[in-house]
Amino acid sequence: MINTGIIGTGKVAHLHAAALVKNPNSNFTAVLGRTPDRTQAFADEYGVKAFTDLNAYLNESGVQASTVCTPHPAHVDSAVAALESGMHLLIEKPLASSLEHCDAMLAAAEKGHAKLGMCCQRRYYEPVVRVKEAIEAGKIGKPILGMVTMLGWRDQDYYDSDPWRGTWSEEGGGVLVNQAVHQLDLLLWFMGEVDQVCGMWGNLNHPGIEVEDTAVASIKFKSGAMGHILVSNSFNPALFGKVSVLGNTGAKVGVQTDGGQMFIAGMAAIEEPPLNDFWTIPGEEPLLETFRAEDTQQFKEINPMEYYHHLQISDFIDAVENDREPSVTGQEGRNAVELFTAIYRSGRDGKTIQFPLEAEVDRDDFDGRLRAED
Repeated sequence: MINTGIIGTGKVAHLHAAALVKNPNSNFTAVLGRTPDRTQAFADEYGVKAFTDLNAYLNESGVQASTVCTPHPAHVDSAVAALESGMHLLIEKPLASSLEHCDAMLAAAEKGHAKLGMCCQRRYYEPVVRVKEAIEAGKIGKPILGMVTMLGWRDQDYYDSDPWRGTWSEEGGGVLVNQAVHQLDLLLWFMGEVDQVCGMWGNLNHPGIEVEDTAVASIKFKSGAMGHILVSNSFNPALFGKVSVLGNTGAKVGVQTDGGQMFIAGMAAIEEPPLNDFWTIPGEEPLLETFRAEDTQQFKEINPMEYYHHLQISDFIDAVENDREPSVTGQEGRNAVELFTAIYRSGRDGKTIQFPLEAEVDRDDFDGRLRAED
């Protein structure tokens, strides 16, 4: 068995704990938190040992693999030391809020010969897997257009639920960093490497927060394909989150990953099943209703808030046991950060951003997020 632990005791940490408890190859051993009382309460709930000191956690807990559930800009604080010590880490999305932090973690993983992955459990949704398999099987021909549309809503109560939400320093960004990163990861998974991005972003109707609530971007992929992104937390009520891909045969496949009220760990459940919304592969058009019926039934039979975390965390434990790469690697986590970083920089510079991107260590405007008027 692998001795496992959790860094961070926030809302999503309970989903990780449930997965670690259920996995037969996981010996859930310890938790590391900042606040003694809260950390001890979390530890007592799951029968594990509580730590509030990082060095003690690394040297005394016996943990071999840990998940990280701290706020995004804080991931690097514990991750670098843990990875350099040889502890394997699966980090909640996004991998970090900056490329500088991503690069520090990737270097630490290499130095410590440790596995590094990003938790992006929507890759395990059945309709998402179906889209990926159709693309890889060549059923739509060559992918030529990828689209992300996420029309969600976050009210002030959401931002007030944790002191770190809605701030550049503690959350690292808004809809791009926290909500849409799942769909951005899927877009990259389906379409491949990016060549150029032109984008803009802003805060349209959330005066009580610092971060962006809306962003749009156009993409040119290295394959020659194009892409479009429209993501927003400004639609009340929330509508959906979708990713779709068009092939050069004219066939289109797509998935609605989120419908209605968006899932918020510890605050709101997943209300609607993820479903394929487009399936125009010649000869397979009638399968769409079958897929939708199957996935709706599956949704009724599982706890969707825990089930897909369980699948990805189980994959990570298996990767540690069998010395292989996890399903979502640290580099893939960086790729998603690179994509939203390009949108921030494009908005700042008023121009198309060429890939690959390097960390901006000689500027203090947080990739253009800290504008002069802010």
